[in-house]
Amino acid sequence: QVHLVESGGGLVQTGGSLRLSCAASGSIFRLAIMGWYRQSPGKEREMVASITGGGTTNYAGSVKGRFTISRDNAKNTVYLQMNSLKADDTAVYYCTLDYGSSLARTWGQGTQVSVSS
Repeated sequence: QVHLVESGGGLVQTGGSLRLSCAASGSIFRLAIMGWYRQSPGKEREMVASITGGGTTNYAGSVKGRFTISRDNAKNTVYLQMNSLKADDTAVYYCTLDYGSSLARTWGQGTQVSVSS
């Protein structure tokens, strides 16, 4: 069974930067599609970014050009570098791992990101 542990959240001012990390257990990491989702109060959970095992990335329009997703397969870790943060980026950020023919999804516990205006 895969476990995901996020870290790196916190409080930052508008325009600041944070880097989130997500460490995965198990041996399937390099074959998995990794992603970041977020949810703020009163809103639906939304996809932020994803990256395939081969490094192909996808971003939500609201973060394109400001956020960068990357992965280190040797460390079983995926990162989300967040720059030029806005108050609207305030949310709980969740790491996800999709693997297998059915792309079964595992979720992390979430890490809070708060951007003060």
